[in-house]
Amino acid sequence: MRKFALTAALFLTASLAQAEVRVGVVVSTTGPAASLGIPEKNTFALLPTTIGGEKVTYIILDDASDTTSAVRNTRKLVSENKVDILIGTTTTPASLAMIDVAAETKTPMISLAASESIIAPVDNKKYWVFKTPQTDALMAEAILEHMSKNGVKTLGYIGFNDAYGEGWATEVKRFADKYGIRIVANERYNRTDASVTGQILKLVAAKPDAVLIGASGTPAVLPQSTLNDRGYAGKIYQTHGVANSDFLRVGGKAVEGAILPAGPILVAEQLPKDSPTRAVALNYIRAYEKKYGEGSRSTFGAHAWDAGLMLQRAIPIALKKAKPGTAEFRKALRDALEGTKGLVATHGVFNMSAKDHLGLDKRARVMVTIEGGDWKLLK
Repeated sequence: MRKFALTAALFLTASLAQAEVRVGVVVSTTGPAASLGIPEKNTFALLPTTIGGEKVTYIILDDASDTTSAVRNTRKLVSENKVDILIGTTTTPASLAMIDVAAETKTPMISLAASESIIAPVDNKKYWVFKTPQTDALMAEAILEHMSKNGVKTLGYIGFNDAYGEGWATEVKRFADKYGIRIVANERYNRTDASVTGQILKLVAAKPDAVLIGASGTPAVLPQSTLNDRGYAGKIYQTHGVANSDFLRVGGKAVEGAILPAGPILVAEQLPKDSPTRAVALNYIRAYEKKYGEGSRSTFGAHAWDAGLMLQRAIPIALKKAKPGTAEFRKALRDALEGTKGLVATHGVFNMSAKDHLGLDKRARVMVTIEGGDWKLLK
């Protein structure tokens, strides 16, 4: 009887296994976050379809920049497509909502969104969650440090009225205290708002030395253009959430002079020759622009590329322990991701641990400005 039960268990495991690694991807290719999600989707067409001798299939769904759709897509990928790992999604609010599904189904997940709250602290749910973009905490310190060095004493803040904007507000407050900068105005707006005049009037009235806009994608243009219209003459900072060509195209002259932290890939050609990420970044840029055209590069697509680099390291390790399509493989894949050490990628060098599911350090950020309609490295 015992022998029969063991045979049955082995048969069940074998029947659950599948002859390929399935990667479920959720990104925002429509809606307010589309300028971020489209290059992410495009990048998956550049990733290898065989890793460690095993076929890899990428199943990509659009969440329309909507949290409910992101969760629905995540459940579909797990229950119907039987994916071994989830990648996505583009925005912080939707990524946070996907965590419950990843933890409930014990499926590893790599987020493409920024907030530190997606991965920290590593509790029972976030045990399954990793991410590739720099956190708001890592980038906020770079901004406040730059402000401090350039004589900024007072700061006005306006950010999205959601988890992205709130996350930035929290980190800005933390580092403003550290660098002795006083926050004199604090405003919010929605990603789909057509006007922020009321909020900008309050910011201008507070007369801050600088204003930080805690927003991403093309919706981040509106506060800066309105500040210009109202004659604001102080420094204007943006977050790394605007580092793509669509922001430059839509913003035009209105975003000239903006200062922001960004992943080093944004200005790869301007990096020192000994930069640890320069060669990897240029390799991605060549591959992307060969397929999608000169000047089409995007730091957001590079976040997806870096997730692909993680898979290329982790999948062969997991395949030594279990077969794709099984709970054992998903657990082995999670463990392999957490064991990532010294992985040189486009945005930085990843060193994961049980307490750090991002693993990037200060090498993953540079300060840039917008000059002549292009990105310029600040030295």
